[in-house]
Amino acid sequence: MPGPDILAPEQSPQDRELASEIVRFTRRSSRRYKRSRTSWGDLFVDAYSWGLGIAVSLTIAASFVLALRNEIADRASTSNSIIRAQWLVLPESLLWTSTTFAALLVISGLARKLGPLTVNGAERSWWLTLPVERRPMVLRPFVRKVALTAAGSAIVYLPFSMVTAVYRDPLEHVLASLTFSVAAAIAVTLAAVQQLALVTPRLGKATATVLLLACSILPALSSSPWPTALLAVAAVGLLALVVPRAGQVRGDELVRGGAVAGHAGASLFMMDSNEVLRALGGGSKRVDGGRAASFYTRPSHGPLKALIRADVVAFLRLNPPLMPPILWLAACFAMLLVEGGLPEFVQLAIIMISGCAVASGMGKVARKTALVPELDALLPLHPALVRTSRTLMPCLAMSVWMTVLSGVLVLLGAADPWLLGVGALAGIGMGAGTLRAATRTPPDWTAPPVETPFGPVPRAQLGSLMRGLDVTILAMIPLLLALYLGYVPMSVIVIQAVFSAGIFLVVVLSRPKRT
Repeated sequence: MPGPDILAPEQSPQDRELASEIVRFTRRSSRRYKRSRTSWGDLFVDAYSWGLGIAVSLTIAASFVLALRNEIADRASTSNSIIRAQWLVLPESLLWTSTTFAALLVISGLARKLGPLTVNGAERSWWLTLPVERRPMVLRPFVRKVALTAAGSAIVYLPFSMVTAVYRDPLEHVLASLTFSVAAAIAVTLAAVQQLALVTPRLGKATATVLLLACSILPALSSSPWPTALLAVAAVGLLALVVPRAGQVRGDELVRGGAVAGHAGASLFMMDSNEVLRALGGGSKRVDGGRAASFYTRPSHGPLKALIRADVVAFLRLNPPLMPPILWLAACFAMLLVEGGLPEFVQLAIIMISGCAVASGMGKVARKTALVPELDALLPLHPALVRTSRTLMPCLAMSVWMTVLSGVLVLLGAADPWLLGVGALAGIGMGAGTLRAATRTPPDWTAPPVETPFGPVPRAQLGSLMRGLDVTILAMIPLLLALYLGYVPMSVIVIQAVFSAGIFLVVVLSRPKRT
């Protein structure tokens, strides 16, 4: 009997029918079990609550999209921008095409991490060890993932098209969203091609990048249905390449994707963002000792210096990715330099989102050490000194990133040179927020939800989810205020210093709550 990491040999039609019957039996049994534990009353209440919440959320989202659409349509060239010297103008079409391309890359990357051809834990024990063909086992979930991705992408891209292309008529918006949905399906299918190892990994990534770049251009050509038809033909061709070979994925790859997808899905359900990041980042980074080799030979005096060196070495060995911070910087500058200019509050919001995204990527060491807090208790140091050592590298990295961002904003005329100091101080508070987020306790699910117009809201769980993000946003408020004013008053510098110092001390001196 073959193991889970060995491909089953070619099977006869009778064996394929046996595999299909096993899958049907398993799914019928699963549905029967779920129906036996669920009443119609519970289903009605859940459907009513979800329907009401979704309807209210869609109404508010539609109002926001229409308001933003009118704001962008009526904007002047640079009169409502935070920058004063727009020495470079980017065409709007280039910016929105780049955004579409980035979204397709994210979809493809997530699909590659999560599968898309996978089996869960029970299927791994029950299906993979059987000497039958695997295609009936993995094909239906794969097709469902492709369909759900396409449907969700169409829903998400429709308001994006309405905001970024106000000159289109309703039919063109629909065509653009359909084109993007087919492109998203192609992104998931390309991830399956890479999973099948039909080409080398490097060639597969390069080919997928080139194809997705071509797909990102077509949604802008919404005046004709031909781009949608062209992408539909390409999607059908890729599916025709993947579907007959779906059973050829190795068992270890099926198990890996299923484990990552299960871990990430359970973490999302439990509203634990740290576990989501651990699930998506597990095994994706190559540990490298070369970056920290020079620290190994230096003698250390005292436990604090040894711990600081260990945290620095761990930060460097985990290969903190340089590309995401650079891309977020590029996103900030592109939004500022776009032709016509975006509304001021949109520019400030993008800067805030970029800072929070970069800060979350700097807490990998803190998230790993937070898994076993008992080890920190064994160190011959005060807990505050241990947390200070954990925070030094994220604070330094965020200070450098914020200084670079502030320097470019100064060159663009957003504020005077004092903004560099404000940005460096803000980076300290944002770096401290990464430790606060990494050491957050799991949500308390014993607390009852609060009834709102959106339906029941788990307030206690949302409070736990926002831990860390709250102080990161708080640390950026003085910087955003200076950008809004167009200059840096001395009071803003003092407030920024007080905010950053207070956040750092609160994070370092506070003891994490025990679960």
